[in-house]
Amino acid sequence: MNQAEIPASASGPWPAPAKLNLMLHVVGQRADGYHELQTVFQFLTLSDWLYFDVNGQSGIQLAGQPAAVPAAEDLCVRAAMLLRKATGCSAGVMIYNDKRLPIGGGLGGGSSDAATTLRVLNRLWGLDLPAAELARLGLALGADVPVFIHGEAAWAEGVGEILTPVTPPEAWYLLLVPPVSVSTAAVFSDPGLTRDTPRTRIPDLLSGELRNDCEAVVRRSYPEVDAALDWLNSYSPARLTGTGACVFAAFDTEADAQRVAAQRPANLAGFVTRGTNRSPLLSALE
Repeated sequence: MNQAEIPASASGPWPAPAKLNLMLHVVGQRADGYHELQTVFQFLTLSDWLYFDVNGQSGIQLAGQPAAVPAAEDLCVRAAMLLRKATGCSAGVMIYNDKRLPIGGGLGGGSSDAATTLRVLNRLWGLDLPAAELARLGLALGADVPVFIHGEAAWAEGVGEILTPVTPPEAWYLLLVPPVSVSTAAVFSDPGLTRDTPRTRIPDLLSGELRNDCEAVVRRSYPEVDAALDWLNSYSPARLTGTGACVFAAFDTEADAQRVAAQRPANLAGFVTRGTNRSPLLSALE
């Protein structure tokens, strides 16, 4: 987004950080069709950037949304509308989204945008709802929204909403973006998806092998992701985040990650970013 389009009266920029699933186990499936998960969320320093102009606004409007997403379906708009409905607030806002995170990459960009919208408008509209209430509202928008609301790296269970804070190493990561968008619904409906991984405990997880149960399905269905994982694996153990398409590997230093990034295949976009156990949004709110 051209920064000149954003009025001086707008509040921001506010970060909507990406997340990684450092592991993801599918441990069962509920009667309603939703899958029971065990996963670890960690935030990245890579973010979308949101601005909110409440000056004289009466409706909920959005600028800078991806062309493929109608404004009424955008999670920023839906979050703002949900917050107004829950509180009886009549205030409006123009939301500007400087979108940096790839769509359909497994980085939680839409959920993070929704969480930032809820946290910031809760302040700008003078609503003062506690974080727990915002997380309850946000769950209606997506299972990942609560972790972005609370802003701490977490061990997550249920559909991803039962959270226990954890402190995994804050590594440097090379994040690769294959030129494909993965359908989460298709992955979770694939008959080849493992749905009975034995449940583990946090101590076992942090000392054991980290894997993603969705990886085999995504490798088989999306050759671009398969090739990216194979290439990155030659430098450092590579993993899928969420259902992809993005893949990542940890490095000891930023220089190590940058060196590998410089050698990546021409068809792969790439970011060097750092894991953080505290969301940049919390620091911005303070």
